[in-house]
Amino acid sequence: MSALASDTAMVLAAGKGTRMRPLTETQPKPMVQVAGKPLIDHALDKLADAGIARAVVNVHYLPDSLEEHVMDRAAPEVVISDERDALLETGGGLIRAEKHLPDPFFCLNSDNIWLDGPQNCFVDLSAAWNAEAMDALLLLVPHSGARNFTGLGDFHLDIAGRVSRRGQDERAPFIFTGIQLIAKRLLRDAPDGKFSTNVLWSRAIEEGRLFGTPFAGTWFEVGTPDAIGPTERALRNG
Repeated sequence: MSALASDTAMVLAAGKGTRMRPLTETQPKPMVQVAGKPLIDHALDKLADAGIARAVVNVHYLPDSLEEHVMDRAAPEVVISDERDALLETGGGLIRAEKHLPDPFFCLNSDNIWLDGPQNCFVDLSAAWNAEAMDALLLLVPHSGARNFTGLGDFHLDIAGRVSRRGQDERAPFIFTGIQLIAKRLLRDAPDGKFSTNVLWSRAIEEGRLFGTPFAGTWFEVGTPDAIGPTERALRNG
């Protein structure tokens, strides 16, 4: 297997899963079952398949069942970043977990489901990584590779792979998959408490240090109960 840029991934699993109600009234969203296993196992299994040794998982909403479930795993090794005291959003969650994270580290959402293209997406990110030039590298999927997605897209890419936001455009060609490779430089001088990673991305965009790489596989948005059935059918069909 090609060399990976990091042996560790941050798995964002602390959110309340409001859009997934009523399934999240009694369980955290990462424990919602899709195709016979919890959402978080889809993500952790992909990390294990890629050879990523450690996963830092943050917990906040209904944390006990999630923590008990992931700590039973042999691969990847799971480290818990505890946010029981306060939900810190994506950026604050990264700062809380920073002591557990090497430089660089992968980051992904706990509800990510995808089918890889010609090679593993973590290999793709690693191959495109340039530590001198990048604060973060986002895995971006074109609309043709996104399932259950009805939005306008998130980002444009220039010829060098630098990212810019959709802004006032009617449509942007790429959607953020929730998967990225992050240099710890991105986390410097971060706000206190809860905040979105978007704050750090905006600074990186201004500095020309936020990049993206296209994903050649298929990515599924599984944000609501209605998305579960179509996702399961697509997974059965490969």
